[in-house]
Amino acid sequence: MADPQHFIVATAGHVDHGKSALVKALTGTDPDRLPEEKARGITIDLGFAHLELSAPEPGASPYLLGIVDVPGHEDFVKNMVAGVGSIDLALFVVAADDGWMPQTEEHLQILTYLGVHRAVVALTKIDLAQDEHRAIAAIRDKLRDTPFAEAPIVPTSVVTGRGLDDLKAALAQVLDGTHAPRDIGKPRLPVDRVFILRGIGTVVTGTLTGGTLRRGQSVAIQPSGKLARIRNIQSHNRDVELGVPGTRTALNLPDLAASDDIHRGDVVTLTELGGPGELLDALLEVSPRSKLPLRDGAQVRVHHGSTNARAKVVFFRQKELAPGGQALAQLRMEANVFVFAGDRFVLRDSSGQNTLAGGVVLDPDPGRKVLRSETRLSFLRQRAESPNLVTSFVASQIARDQAVKRSQLLLKSKFCAEEIAGAVSLLAVENKIILAGDFAVDAARWRQLLGHAADAIEAHHRVRPEQTGLSLSDLRTNLEADLLFADLFESLVGDLCRSEFVKDGNTIHRVTHRRALPAPLQDAAAKLRGTLAAKPFDPPSRSQLAPDSASQQALRFLIDTGEAVEISAEVVLAAENVKRMTELIRRYIRVNGPATVSQLRQELGCTRRVIVPLLEQLDRDGVTMRNGDTRTVRDKVK
Repeated sequence: MADPQHFIVATAGHVDHGKSALVKALTGTDPDRLPEEKARGITIDLGFAHLELSAPEPGASPYLLGIVDVPGHEDFVKNMVAGVGSIDLALFVVAADDGWMPQTEEHLQILTYLGVHRAVVALTKIDLAQDEHRAIAAIRDKLRDTPFAEAPIVPTSVVTGRGLDDLKAALAQVLDGTHAPRDIGKPRLPVDRVFILRGIGTVVTGTLTGGTLRRGQSVAIQPSGKLARIRNIQSHNRDVELGVPGTRTALNLPDLAASDDIHRGDVVTLTELGGPGELLDALLEVSPRSKLPLRDGAQVRVHHGSTNARAKVVFFRQKELAPGGQALAQLRMEANVFVFAGDRFVLRDSSGQNTLAGGVVLDPDPGRKVLRSETRLSFLRQRAESPNLVTSFVASQIARDQAVKRSQLLLKSKFCAEEIAGAVSLLAVENKIILAGDFAVDAARWRQLLGHAADAIEAHHRVRPEQTGLSLSDLRTNLEADLLFADLFESLVGDLCRSEFVKDGNTIHRVTHRRALPAPLQDAAAKLRGTLAAKPFDPPSRSQLAPDSASQQALRFLIDTGEAVEISAEVVLAAENVKRMTELIRRYIRVNGPATVSQLRQELGCTRRVIVPLLEQLDRDGVTMRNGDTRTVRDKVK
């Protein structure tokens, strides 16, 4: 048999409508585990069970469902939200004798805010219904204009057993064709239970999303940042090597103390996925079914995954959000939270009595930037228009930040590396961004950088035309304020050299640049040429040849352009004279045999000050070879 497909199902509905009894009837597991729950006869905290279903199509993989049973009482809605943050399907429970009730409505709004769009409705206690068809019609009316408008409604009774098989079939039918929870390589396990087992140590449970966790793997606990190693993993009461997305997962983390190091609301994840923050930029919405507006400055509780944290709502452009509306806002948290771009959450009032709004995270790390700047608003609007589109998130971040390291792009998001890379490639093909090494750069900003670099090189050509070009170190310094990342410099130079510029050693110049002395130095160069020609084999010392700044600059130009040769720190000869002297030395040695420095000095009519460094240069160049006190000519001249 093929491996089962894993999904998470959560109950929803009003207190005392039979959610826990239904789960027990379906699975054989009583999800009410607390003594207080047994005593009071109501669910207080989350309960868990699992159910295996056959797929509707013969031979297809069966479904292995992790079932989260949530409390329906208004006092425990916070626990309900903690259980439905990562589900694939809602098992909506409505009692036939009570019908639609306040928590039924609130749970529906919560599920809608969290982006749940698949459900099966169990019409429980059908044995107590006076008019079954009327009860079904009333529910269908309440579901109108919601994501669950077409959800199957199955009459059931745990007393008589009616409808239980039909309910299982309906669950399987809705899941048929549903994509399994995605593995995006970014595992997160929002912790909903923490306990200690004797001889085992700390155990945490939660619904694993976004990626896999392996036995022996190192993990980080957010928001504290504490590290731990997974000793063991269980899923559906069985030891497994690998926890996969869409499963109820228990992790044994013996490195941690249950009471101090990890709690409900923490997230088990990987260190490379970043850390928590205390600010969130988001798109908020208030259900048209709500009766309460959301006001600017409201103190709320943010429910995300199993986290429940206080925050203040700050709108970007308005004072109030009415039912049916949407608005950009910032949530200023009282404690750090670990969230991804694209995550959904629920806002409830600070007293925990009313659900106020839902939202989607647009930026999990906005920083302390100017809140209402046009750049920031443009960035958020672009994401808000397409909160599920990876290209929108990639394009908006590169447009805002101008340059982003590709390996770090949208790490804290609900998009996988392949999706992000695909969006980057598409934007590059459309010439909206430039790929520069490991960076993606806004195309307009890159053109601006190229323009600044070209201007700097051109300015140097105008001021110092005698030089080969602008040194790369000076160009880097010139661009430092605009470069965004130092690592971009090499890519920028490479791009310049693909068109109108060329790198020459440690300098860069325009292809058309020809070195020339500026007018103030031309007279000095002419005087230098005359002096070197007057005593071609025995010129004056360098300090005498170029005693002032102008002549020194002119001499450097003659040397750099090859018109003069720097034999030593103190001896400079005209290049044509070096060539003549070299030929005379070769000829003398070939005719007379090995020659001493004194013989060659007399032959050329120069001083030891000149002949010694010249011969040393010829030795290095492979023209001559010293043997004791004499020189010979090499057979092969390099």
